[in-house]
Amino acid sequence: MSDFKYEIMERLGVVSQSKGGWTRELNIVSFNDKDPRYDLRDWAPDRGSMSKGFTFSKDELLVLKELLKSVS
Repeated sequence: MSDFKYEIMERLGVVSQSKGGWTRELNIVSFNDKDPRYDLRDWAPDRGSMSKGFTFSKDELLVLKELLKSVS
């Protein structure tokens, strides 16, 4: 089994923070040396652990942006 690698290329913002200090963030992340993608997930305060999350291409993120405009 190969090692899992990730690099946070750019931190775009924190959506929320739990009482335990975990933050839900939107970042641009490269996983296993692949092209960076927009990534939404929870991160431990020390960045040593992460939850399962969602990754989006730029086109997917723009579609999501349009969908969120209808949320009231």
